[in-house]
Amino acid sequence: MKFISWNIDSINAAVEHKSNRGEMTWQVLQKLAAEQPDVLAIQETKLRPSGLTSKQADALTELFGGYYRYVRSSTGRSGYSGTMMFTKIKPVNVTYPKLNAPEAMDLEGRVITLEFPHCYVTTVYTPNSGRKLDRLPQRMLWDDTYRDYLQKLNQHKPVIASGDFNVAHRDIDLKHPAANHHHAGFTDEERQKFTLLLHAGFTDTFRYLHPDQSGVYTWWSQISKTAKVNNSGWRIDYYLVSESLNQQIAAFNVVNTGERQDHAPIKLQMKSTFKL
Repeated sequence: MKFISWNIDSINAAVEHKSNRGEMTWQVLQKLAAEQPDVLAIQETKLRPSGLTSKQADALTELFGGYYRYVRSSTGRSGYSGTMMFTKIKPVNVTYPKLNAPEAMDLEGRVITLEFPHCYVTTVYTPNSGRKLDRLPQRMLWDDTYRDYLQKLNQHKPVIASGDFNVAHRDIDLKHPAANHHHAGFTDEERQKFTLLLHAGFTDTFRYLHPDQSGVYTWWSQISKTAKVNNSGWRIDYYLVSESLNQQIAAFNVVNTGERQDHAPIKLQMKSTFKL
């Protein structure tokens, strides 16, 4: 089975594709549709609280006809954050959980969970700690509540969790660790919380397959025009699975997005013996 996850940075920019970057985003979305994943997770949709416009819905239906679609928008801040999931197989249940996270984080549409007969498939858009780390204390509480949420799911069924976790875990997960130490996404605190998440019974699927591989990233800053050319990136998007699923992991890839900077989609493939 094939799973794809992507921080798209605006559904509307992709659908309208009036700018060069918007056109590149649309092309990537078309590429993902051609992949025909069993489950596709999208983060940072930036939709209004009312959800998709008719134009956006029609465009996505044209690309992903035959898929069940689930949308969660931010109700705390319009046009911000948000998540979406597509699945070929109808789930037995869909939840939009409240984690009892601090500030308005629970109102920002950050988590969707699909329950299937044999597992949960969930996606997350983890809050950024902010350029000046002004949101770091709240982010620490978010990490704790999210870890507790996944652990509770895992007590019932195995979990496949994807998304933009907004943290590079190890030095080899970004190009310039020394220069970025104590910056958002690479603070000691964020990295320690991610370690705790893994120790709670979850596997970083990329590292499971490639324990010491460097130079594989999922995000390149838009600010630096040469970030992608120089592969000066960060690995902050993940597929985590319950440890009980380790032997079912078949492959992990970062989808090539050409010249487009920002996030790239990630793809997880499970063995033929795996069933939702």
